Amino acid sequence: MTEGISVDLGSATPPYEQIRLQISALIAAGGLTAGTRLPAVRSLAADLGLAAGTVARAYKELEQAGLIETRRRNGTVVVGLPANSAAGTGVPGSGGAGTGAAAAELNAAVERLILAGTKAGLPDEELLALVRVTLQRHPKEPAGPSSTVE
Repeated sequence: MTEGISVDLGSATPPYEQIRLQISALIAAGGLTAGTRLPAVRSLAADLGLAAGTVARAYKELEQAGLIETRRRNGTVVVGLPANSAAGTGVPGSGGAGTGAAAAELNAAVERLILAGTKAGLPDEELLALVRVTLQRHPKEPAGPSSTVE
């Protein structure tokens, strides 16, 4: 499982946040399914060359988000996307359209965008402004299963 996770120590994004983003993106994209056991904190930390506390913080935040849970005998396992997450985005009440694979793919794309923006040194507000400007350039399609007019 650790082959899907890497940490860029030169990035402005803290290592625990990089781990959290990558694991949540893997869950959203279906790369990690419910019941999948994650590596032990110490094991993942050793594989990544980080302190155990760094990985523990990422796991703690993922657990608070309802994506994973720690079970005494079974270790840390993936729970999946929270039931209250709109369209599988992990953002309660975001009102997104679509579910399942499309939502997971979209969530993974957003996670990649955030990582790329952070790696490029963009502050959150600049990244949000970029998304807003890009959204304004694209026409909105009607909601619903079919966008054709009869």
